[in-house]
Amino acid sequence: MNKSTSWKWAVPAGILMSGMIFAGCAGNAQNDRGAAAQQGSTAESTQTGNTGSTDTTGSTGATDNTGTTDNTNGSEQATDNSQTPGSQSDSSASSSESSGQTSTGNNDSTSSESANTDSSDTTNTSATSGDASSLLQIREKSSLQSTISEKGGKMVVNDPESITVIVNKKRSLPDGYIPPDLVVPNVAFSYSGVLEKSHMRKEAAAALEQLFAASKKDGLDLRAVSGYRSYKRQVAIYKNNVATKGQEYTDRVSARPGTSEHQTGLAIDVSGPGIGYGLEQSFGATKEGKWLKEHAPEYGFVIRYTENGESSTGYTWEPWHIRYIGKALAEDVTSKGMTLEQYFDEKNIKS
Repeated sequence: MNKSTSWKWAVPAGILMSGMIFAGCAGNAQNDRGAAAQQGSTAESTQTGNTGSTDTTGSTGATDNTGTTDNTNGSEQATDNSQTPGSQSDSSASSSESSGQTSTGNNDSTSSESANTDSSDTTNTSATSGDASSLLQIREKSSLQSTISEKGGKMVVNDPESITVIVNKKRSLPDGYIPPDLVVPNVAFSYSGVLEKSHMRKEAAAALEQLFAASKKDGLDLRAVSGYRSYKRQVAIYKNNVATKGQEYTDRVSARPGTSEHQTGLAIDVSGPGIGYGLEQSFGATKEGKWLKEHAPEYGFVIRYTENGESSTGYTWEPWHIRYIGKALAEDVTSKGMTLEQYFDEKNIKS
């Protein structure tokens, strides 16, 4: 397994990474089983059906068709393959990323080591035993009411690097926020090469490796579709959709820049062969989707946008979108049947 290294140390400050993108998108990597992913399948553009979309109230599921860029509806699954983390380019360069290509454990030097999390957020990882008192302390410290302040006319989270940070339509990240420890998890992807969306924060990436290893052991074929997305990438997606589809429609289906959970580096969309590695609500009925729902908490992840949680999260059901918060918290949230908004709301914490 490749040694984990933060991308920001791997790339001199201020140097654009566009070359990395085109190099990463050009290959025809084989998957770990030697089979190509199904055509017309992966992530994040061209919407089909009424199947839900990350951070997109009432939106439809999105699929990433070969060679498309961010010119669909601006949903959280819109193609984000034109930048690497920290890139300052807003261009939507077309990608040769094929839906029939996969990447299995990248050779990129930023690959994560599953055994080493090295998280600086000791507050949120201290409740490893899941004891009630520790969980209560974390929930109180991470409550929605105590972790946000008004800045520049909007509500901004105080600690964007917290493992328990909650970002949604009403809670923004600081402008231009970039996670400090982005790495590439050593897992199978639904596309070839290393893109911006291949990254996650180090602790989350290590946990994802363990989750994927467990799913593979159970004979499943999960693929990572879309992880980190930069503020600038979301700006490009959002602006394009306002220009092509209008403000009102865009605000119904697309996260405004700074309010996308993907920007935290703690969330990732995953899929399986049952739906051609796409992002659709029907994923929840596949064997990979069912396995993910049952086992994700064991590795620190929750299904972020639950089937009946739209009234609190603001977004429709997304069985493919998982969010890392640590094992003890994930298991507790899931056992209580709550969304993260409900779990960290002060009115529910002591109930």
